[in-house]
Amino acid sequence: MTKNVLLLNGPNLNLLGQREPHIYGTETLADVERDCAATAGDLGLTLDARQSNHEGQLVDWIQEARGTAQGIVINPGAYSHTSVAILDALSAFEGPVLEVHVSNIHAREAFRHHSYVTQRAEGMIAGFGTDGYRFALQRMAKILAD
Repeated sequence: MTKNVLLLNGPNLNLLGQREPHIYGTETLADVERDCAATAGDLGLTLDARQSNHEGQLVDWIQEARGTAQGIVINPGAYSHTSVAILDALSAFEGPVLEVHVSNIHAREAFRHHSYVTQRAEGMIAGFGTDGYRFALQRMAKILAD
């Protein structure tokens, strides 16, 4: 049976490839989603990729995933450091959650060092650029296979 994974991207990730390419690289979100869909297919997963700049929309999608997805890969962007609402929604999700950050949040400004999402995630991948998404999907496939 194919496992469905929800890939969520938070605020400003729609600007990948345009916003601060020296930090976030030149790949666009469309590039990331295309590559992740291919990786997911190779791993026997289906992928539902979404992005929103709105916290409540992300919370709604996480809640909906309770009935449709077996795992969540999330890059909450700046909401990592501020959103208890996203943490609470993820805590109500029964499957595995993996957190991704394009940059190494621990090598940046001090306020970025703390992530609420990490309290719920099985793991975090940070600082590997957009490759981190594919690493997360590979790990998710292993978690879901066990």
